[in-house]
Amino acid sequence: MEKFINFIGKFISLMIPTIALLMIVIIVARYFIGIGLTGIQELVMYMHALIFLGCAGYVQYKDEHVRVDIFYREASNSYKAKINFFLSLLFLLPLCFVVGYYSIELIYMAWKIKEVSTEAGGLGFVYIQKTLIALFPITLLITLFYQFIKNKWN
Repeated sequence: MEKFINFIGKFISLMIPTIALLMIVIIVARYFIGIGLTGIQELVMYMHALIFLGCAGYVQYKDEHVRVDIFYREASNSYKAKINFFLSLLFLLPLCFVVGYYSIELIYMAWKIKEVSTEAGGLGFVYIQKTLIALFPITLLITLFYQFIKNKWN
């Protein structure tokens, strides 16, 4: 399971340089050539969503997520493990279920109507982008359960 978590995180993070290159193309096209590339702009937005939502579990697993660690920073490893375990149960687990539950209808409706971009020249598959919302709770739940099983927070 750990190999799968690492693979997903590293594979999806490879899109970061691609986004940077696409942004350069968009900027050059707009300001030097004078053309707008709405489809590519939306592709960058889709890739950003994939990176953020798909790597959430990986970042949480690697313990690299943002936290306010005023008291946490100087604490012992045992204390940190207990805090991580308790707060994951208290906040992260319910968050995953709420996001997952409320995204089901949104994703279903987007696929049902084959939702497309409202922008002229935009991409014709907004329903795929909305499906990426499901990655957030899925990746977080996978890593959370793996950490519970492996007793990472002992």
